[in-house]
Amino acid sequence: MTETEKEPAKAVPDLAALEQEGEIAADYVEGLLDIADIDGDIDMDVEGDRAVVSVVDVKGVDLVGPNGEVLEAIQELTRLAVHRQTGERSRLMLDIGGYRDRRRTELSELGAKVAADVKRNGEPKSLQPMTPFERKIVHDAVAAAGLRSESEGEEPRRFVVVLPA
Repeated sequence: MTETEKEPAKAVPDLAALEQEGEIAADYVEGLLDIADIDGDIDMDVEGDRAVVSVVDVKGVDLVGPNGEVLEAIQELTRLAVHRQTGERSRLMLDIGGYRDRRRTELSELGAKVAADVKRNGEPKSLQPMTPFERKIVHDAVAAAGLRSESEGEEPRRFVVVLPA
C-alpha cells in the first residue's frame, strides 16, 4: 500500500451517545419494573459499539420467558423508547438475570460442537431457528473453529447452517 493509499478508517463508537442510550434505556426499564412492582437493580455499560443494560438481582419473576421471548420483547420496547428520545436507531442490548451471558456460553459451545461434527462427517448441519443475537454467537464460534456458516430462512424462523470446509 502506497503512502497516498489509506485503509478506510473504522468508525469509532460515540461513547457519549452510547452512554446516553444506556441512561435512557435504564430509566425506561426502571419505569417498567416500577409499574410491575418488581425489584431489581440496573447496571449500564458500553461493549464495543452498543450500550448494554442489565437487570440484576430480580427476584421471584420470570422476565426472560421461554427461549428469551419476554426478554426480546422488553428489549425491543426499550429500543423504541431510546429511538423516540434520540431519533437514532439503537443497537442496545438488554440482559435480565444473566440470561444472555449464560446463553452466549451455551451457543459458543454448540457452535464449536457442530463445527467439529461437520468437520468429521463433511455434511452441512442446520440448527434450530434463533434470534439475530444467538445466530451471531454461533457464526463466531463456527468461524473460530475454521469453518463457515450462513443464515437461512425468514424471521422469526431464521437459522444457521454450518458448512464443511
